[in-house]
Amino acid sequence: MKQSLRAPKAKKASVIASQGDWVAGVAMAPLGARRYHLFKPPGVQLHERLPLLVMLHGCGQDAQSFALSTRMNRLAARERFLVLYPEQDRRANPQGCWNWYGTRTKVAYGEAAILMAAVQQASLLYPVDPERIAIAGMSAGASMAALMVTRYPDHFKAVTMHSGVPPGAAESTVSALAAMRGRGAKQALSTTTAWPALLVIHGNQDTIVAPSNGAAAAKLWAEAAGPHAEKSRQVSRGQRYPMTVTDFKVRGGRTVATLCAIDGLAHAWSGGQARQAYSDPKGPDASRMIWSFAAKQFKLAKP
Repeated sequence: MKQSLRAPKAKKASVIASQGDWVAGVAMAPLGARRYHLFKPPGVQLHERLPLLVMLHGCGQDAQSFALSTRMNRLAARERFLVLYPEQDRRANPQGCWNWYGTRTKVAYGEAAILMAAVQQASLLYPVDPERIAIAGMSAGASMAALMVTRYPDHFKAVTMHSGVPPGAAESTVSALAAMRGRGAKQALSTTTAWPALLVIHGNQDTIVAPSNGAAAAKLWAEAAGPHAEKSRQVSRGQRYPMTVTDFKVRGGRTVATLCAIDGLAHAWSGGQARQAYSDPKGPDASRMIWSFAAKQFKLAKP
């Protein structure tokens, strides 16, 4: 059965790309193919090379709904960066989840390779600066984003996990359910190459993915980087949910991970569009936080 490249409905597409271009594509790898959409801000010049942010949706979502929920395209139009939205095939997972936990069967690695092919294809077809690529995800997308950077660390400068499970916590469907409840087994991960800096966003009222997973992911990153120190601060802006921000720094002052634990947030995109599923407008603006974090890593990586 051939994959369809049907364009999104005109009304929804106009909302998603009201300030730029919303284009469709398909990426192929040895173990399969996946559709994707890419947002390009308006007025891109031939000589420009823009940052790329890869956005991986959660279960029950697709590229369109994730773009609408996060409103990342509006931010990309203003800050001038490209956004790539790979989309899970329902034949690969009926709930539309990325199979981040399928390490025993190698399905997870196969999907990671397909996603990497999408990043490489976008980099060839569009004006991407290869030195300024970051990745972020929600829920299952967050777990896959983390897995991606542990397998392809040289391709990304920053990664954000929003309400996800850290890599190495599960290797099958059964162990994934346990890991989501906070009972994941810590498996050995290769750290032969330094991982890109990690931002973790997690609500303390999340009943789908236990909040302890957020702390576990940040600690995993910090421990992989070596001896580190942790420092927390309280952040509150207006009427939005307050949060506790903990920075994990290694010797020399470099931040390898930042954990944002948000009071009152459930399993939803913080600061997201109110009418979308898995989205809570009362939380701090996760999209802004993600872009600010990535932009900082881009600057730090400059020679």
